[in-house]
Amino acid sequence: MASLRDIRRRIGSIRNIAQITRAMEMVAASRMKRAQEAILAARPFTEELDEVLARVSAAVDSEDEPLLARRPVRHVALIMVTTDRGLAGALNSNAVRNALRWVSERADAARGDEPVRVSAITVGRKGRDALRRAGIPIAAHFPQFGDRPTFSDVQPLGRIVIDDFLAETYDEVVISFSSFISTLVQRPAVRRVLPVERPSINEGGTIRNDEYLFEPSAEVLSRLLPFYVITDIYRAVLENIASEHSARMIAMRNSTDNAHELMDELTLVYNKTRQATITREMIEIASGAEAQAS
Repeated sequence: MASLRDIRRRIGSIRNIAQITRAMEMVAASRMKRAQEAILAARPFTEELDEVLARVSAAVDSEDEPLLARRPVRHVALIMVTTDRGLAGALNSNAVRNALRWVSERADAARGDEPVRVSAITVGRKGRDALRRAGIPIAAHFPQFGDRPTFSDVQPLGRIVIDDFLAETYDEVVISFSSFISTLVQRPAVRRVLPVERPSINEGGTIRNDEYLFEPSAEVLSRLLPFYVITDIYRAVLENIASEHSARMIAMRNSTDNAHELMDELTLVYNKTRQATITREMIEIASGAEAQAS
């Protein structure tokens, strides 16, 4: 049985851990609020951009636009967005597991045909390390873009995948990230970035583009598509940041609760051990006094 000193020392250590996890929970909560505001503000813009792209692509001749071109897929670039730091629950492991499942399913779909090669472009250290252990070659790596990334921060990544797609280094580009659903729910997702898939038109099946006249039409689409691709990547990065802080806040809250429960259990053990020690000492004193009297 552990001594009273050992139990006291363990209770003190757990109390210090609980204070740290509580502080980390509060920091994550404040950052989560900013990240949620950023992604909620970005979603209406990207939805409007989808509508603009749908209208432009329907109004102009886009058959020869290279970012819309589909070709046989032999080499895929996987943009893996994770975090640099841990302590975010199962957020990164779920995202990596979902990405590896997608790679496996893609390989199974190509069985019998020419095998599809997958190269990774990683954002965040956790994804890079996991994909490296899985044997997927890393073509490029970017550190996490921070808690408040700007559009210009993501532009180098976007330009790399666009240039490689135009050079036919990759025939398809997909992005894997954690989609922010709510504070308690973050869902891993894999979405195609290139070739650009034209957004679906409205429910009526038509697009109100009679009032639009694009001059020159080809240049409008060629300028819009790269901006659309980089915006799509930027939104995925914002989704992942909001998911990270939400998952970390929940994980630290659970850790704090578990630490308090363990402290209560150890306090009970401490009191029982102390009571047993007092009882034993009283019995020894009484036995000594009785022996001395006799």
